[in-house]
Amino acid sequence: MNQNINLILERSRQVIGDVALENGAIVAANTDKTYYPRSAANYHFVWPRDAAFVCVAAQELNLKIQEPFFKWLDERPEDFKKEGLIFQNYSTNGRAYWRQFQPDQAGTMLWAIWEYYKDDPIKALGVKNLIIRLADGLCNNWKGAYFFNNTFDLWESGTRKTSTKVENNHTYSLAACAKGLELADRIINQPRWTECAAEMRKKINEAYHPEDGYFLRNHGKLSDKNIDASILGLVWPFNIIGVDDERMIKTVAKIEKELVINGGGVQRFQFDYYDGEGTAEEGAGAWPILNFWLSIYYQLKGDRQKAEFYFDWVINNIKKYNGFIPEQIFSDYRIGVYPLAWSHAMFVLAAKKLGKI
Repeated sequence: MNQNINLILERSRQVIGDVALENGAIVAANTDKTYYPRSAANYHFVWPRDAAFVCVAAQELNLKIQEPFFKWLDERPEDFKKEGLIFQNYSTNGRAYWRQFQPDQAGTMLWAIWEYYKDDPIKALGVKNLIIRLADGLCNNWKGAYFFNNTFDLWESGTRKTSTKVENNHTYSLAACAKGLELADRIINQPRWTECAAEMRKKINEAYHPEDGYFLRNHGKLSDKNIDASILGLVWPFNIIGVDDERMIKTVAKIEKELVINGGGVQRFQFDYYDGEGTAEEGAGAWPILNFWLSIYYQLKGDRQKAEFYFDWVINNIKKYNGFIPEQIFSDYRIGVYPLAWSHAMFVLAAKKLGKI
């Protein structure tokens, strides 16, 4: 097992280094590399969310890619300076590719900025304009109980979005935004940001559905009761709900009951069909990022056995990838997208939590 982990760690350093481009952009996968398969979808775009997790993981690897990316994000994304919003993804020159508004991306970037500068927050003032634009962009769009613009969650489904008509919110997105705003306030005192965060926290608590016993992934006048593994984000990294909160314990139990497949792999949500093959949607596989996420949850909870179980499931099921970690792991012939930088970032962060690196 140690040899496998060392190989994956070596690959993680390689992949994370390769997705950090000369102009500061961080792409989800560097399709220019010979190890990226021809059959895989084109992920040579900047998703700010993916880049945020990659930046935090890069700190553990002593890779200095963060400040070039913060500069890229401040200067490059189309219409960001004008609108104060960042959208789904961008070409590496900053042109918006898909213009879905996913507010969790701004919140996650604020978390990544805090993680990078938290030992000396004064240095974060070097990206003061970026922090202000990210935080103000969220608050300007927030209307006290919902976002004015239609929003999409981290899984980006075009058929699952919020609307002002039903005043609904993606619970994970609120967690990312609330924590991001609170951390931004710790760098640049701005009461408005914490007021918005408090309103978001209120909506998160309302998303717990006591009759069913778990946090809903989307809650409002109309709610979505399909369990979603992204709710793990409420505990880590956003620390909105405590790891021992009974509501979270019940939610994780529901995630494990409904979303764990093939002896330990974790799917995103019920009725997930996306497989990344580019031809059809024959059914999703397990997502390594979620296995590592669940591993981190159980390590924080003090359950080392379960933390190791979900971590090791990935290690044991990616041997055919020669140390690279895919977006999804399938039990059949499908290969999917690999390597995915976010998968490698979550491996690094989970391995660090487990004391393996």
